[in-house]
Amino acid sequence: MTSRRKFMTTSALGAAASTLAAPAVIAQQGPLKWRLQTYSGAPLGAHVIKPQIEAFNTAANGEMEIELYYADQLVPTGELFRALQNGTLDAVQSDEASMASPVDISVFGGYFPFATRYSLDVPALFNYYGLNEIWKEAYDEVDNVTWLSAGAWDPLHIFTKDPIRSLADMRGKRVFGVPTAGRFLSQYGLIPVTVPWDDVEVALQTGELDGVAWCGFTEAYEVGWADICNYALTNSVTGAWFGSYFANTESWNKVPPHLQELFKITIDQSHYYRATWYWGGEAKLRVEGEKMELTSIPQDEWSTVVKDAEKFWDQIASKGGRPQRVVDAFKTYAATMEKAGYPYR
Repeated sequence: MTSRRKFMTTSALGAAASTLAAPAVIAQQGPLKWRLQTYSGAPLGAHVIKPQIEAFNTAANGEMEIELYYADQLVPTGELFRALQNGTLDAVQSDEASMASPVDISVFGGYFPFATRYSLDVPALFNYYGLNEIWKEAYDEVDNVTWLSAGAWDPLHIFTKDPIRSLADMRGKRVFGVPTAGRFLSQYGLIPVTVPWDDVEVALQTGELDGVAWCGFTEAYEVGWADICNYALTNSVTGAWFGSYFANTESWNKVPPHLQELFKITIDQSHYYRATWYWGGEAKLRVEGEKMELTSIPQDEWSTVVKDAEKFWDQIASKGGRPQRVVDAFKTYAATMEKAGYPYR
């Protein structure tokens, strides 16, 4: 009996020692490290993601560290999805269209013509009109990629070196922009051109580009494009960009639940920061910005663009399945906002 008790005591002490030693082993391994690349260049990234990553790294208290990379620093933007899927990157911030996401809803990432009017339309559509469920469903069918969250960015305006005062003025202008909006605007003669983000400024200076159809006033001023472009078209193609956060599934599953929750909380913090930064910046720079002359396409002419967008919606919806469900959500939401009236529409 005595020897059995001594054995049990010794075993218990050994187990306790082993348990106590485990954190030391983890500590020796150092923090969990991730590499995250955003679609944006460094000047813009200072607002759209850097505050979030800094907040996460501080709050993670040494347990995890995210290394932030900007547009094209590790991989070209068009290869972000593949790099995420194969584990070259642990996480990505981008729209689906720019990162060549192989899902049937990728056309809605970025700027989908006239799908939104205000930045709050995006979270409303995702949280209350079914887009969260549709996006999750789509990415659940893709190996080793986990979709985490979507948020709103700025409205889409066109900034050019020569003025646009009619649809005819768009013809032949080479612009840098996101794929879906470029595809839609090309019917008016606008020519979408793809160059690395960091090369846009030089391409504008050398004449390779005539303008940008990529952002709103806040970004144009922040990244320096307003210093080169002379004119800003006030007609907005849509009210807010759809952007998302994605994680490599294997990397995500290695993150402890409390740090997963922390990452999602800081994503929400980033959504809030961007919403207010853009909302305030757009109005202020339209009124007080002095670097670009404001131009407008007359409303009767612009109304044809709005009508063309309805055809574009129906063309995308005709594919059926999830694209049809997204367009249906857009239509239901738009009708609700119109019926609600001020301040919604």
